[in-house]
Amino acid sequence: MKIMMIASECVPYAKTGGLADVVGALPIALRALGHEVVVVMPKYGSINTAKYQIAPFLNQMCVWMGNAEEWCAVRTTTMDGIPVYFIEADKYFARPGLYHDDAFNDYGDNPRRFAFLTRAALQLARDTGFDADIVHAHDWQTALAAAYLKVWHWNDPTIGKAASVLTIHNVGYQGKYGAEHYDYIGLQWGNFTPDKLEDHGSVNFLKGGIQYADLVTTVSPTYADETRTPEYAHGMAPYLNDRGDNYIGILNGVDYTQWNPATDKLIPARYSAADLSGKAVCKLELQKRFLLDTDPDIPIVGVVSRFADQKGLDLLASSIEAIVNTMKVQFIILGSGDKGLEGFYGGLPARYGGRIGSYIGYDNALAHWIEAGSDFFIMPSRYEPCGLNQIYSLKYGTLPIVRNTGGLADTVEQYDEATGTGTGFKFWEPSAHAVYYAVGWVVSTYYDRRPHIVKMIQKAMAQDFSWKESARAYLAAYERAIANRG
Repeated sequence: MKIMMIASECVPYAKTGGLADVVGALPIALRALGHEVVVVMPKYGSINTAKYQIAPFLNQMCVWMGNAEEWCAVRTTTMDGIPVYFIEADKYFARPGLYHDDAFNDYGDNPRRFAFLTRAALQLARDTGFDADIVHAHDWQTALAAAYLKVWHWNDPTIGKAASVLTIHNVGYQGKYGAEHYDYIGLQWGNFTPDKLEDHGSVNFLKGGIQYADLVTTVSPTYADETRTPEYAHGMAPYLNDRGDNYIGILNGVDYTQWNPATDKLIPARYSAADLSGKAVCKLELQKRFLLDTDPDIPIVGVVSRFADQKGLDLLASSIEAIVNTMKVQFIILGSGDKGLEGFYGGLPARYGGRIGSYIGYDNALAHWIEAGSDFFIMPSRYEPCGLNQIYSLKYGTLPIVRNTGGLADTVEQYDEATGTGTGFKFWEPSAHAVYYAVGWVVSTYYDRRPHIVKMIQKAMAQDFSWKESARAYLAAYERAIANRG
């Protein structure tokens, strides 16, 4: 099977969240199963051309947008044998941020930027003769690929046979913009209707993709169920329900070549389920690095997260001081986003020296240290399409504390006090009160039922969420999309 993936980000070249991890790993897993995959993404100004050996491929490529010709260049490199093509259009992509400026304001021309990326990717397939069986679009930024294939390329000799799959990584981000951009997008005003691309007078990229794609997927089975309800779907529930069994959830995998304590070169000491002595070393070094009290018997709760409403870090902020004032526990927080939360978490170490450490920003090596050195990892998300950090935590023997939603529900097995089984701790209510009592339950288990903690760590580290099975599920989805296209 020949597969073209179009995405706005991909590790290691550009990343803001889990989307990049998926696009960086799924193609490699598909190639290992014998399929031909290419990836197309923007050439952002932040991407280091020399570091990733990105070379010229096409000096000029014409892309028809609405009633205008646009021109770009294409560069390329390989990622574990996968060709990666970068659409180079400086007026759209040579900027500091991927989607917004330093003040987190969206770029005003985002609809044009990503419509252009999507159309350019399809033009690249035509110009290079890549007769894809599947065009796999990711999130709102490239959702229009499904519409372009249906409206403009249905009888194209190169890509006319391609079936489209749209993966929704987070339905809360839909690409909804003013109708003044619609002429440039170039999908004919006859398609600007409430059942297709129009959304209360605006154009909605994700809504259009849901309508036109041959198959729609999301990143966990529970999130697929949740997004069929008004509470979680951000207005898309009727359209996702209309897709019936052509809307499915496929759980994300993780890249264990990057996230495995037995081989991780970024952490102070390596370890495995058979020999956890290295984890104790990692904990001690983590305490030293964040100036915490160096006591191996105090549990550490780690956080690596964006500070966004979705992630529920405001719920932890409302309970963390009560927690450390009433429980013998330490916290280490790594993250950035909401400026109020940045200020709050950044100021905690000065007020709770030895008990709370924080780093405002993102540091990949430090994220590995926190996964390896913490005893627990908390994710109080209001919703979580899949989540990757809880899966990393399982592999590192760092038991997750999660709200029972989305992929967190699918990947963490609730602790059973009667038997000592499970792989983590779940709570249901999205509130500071629930966070406080969940951490209290964890801390009491750590001190009073330590054999249960040991048993859970062994079970957690034995879990397998590699991409192999997820890739097989995507192949089945591709076959279904091809049948729908036919």
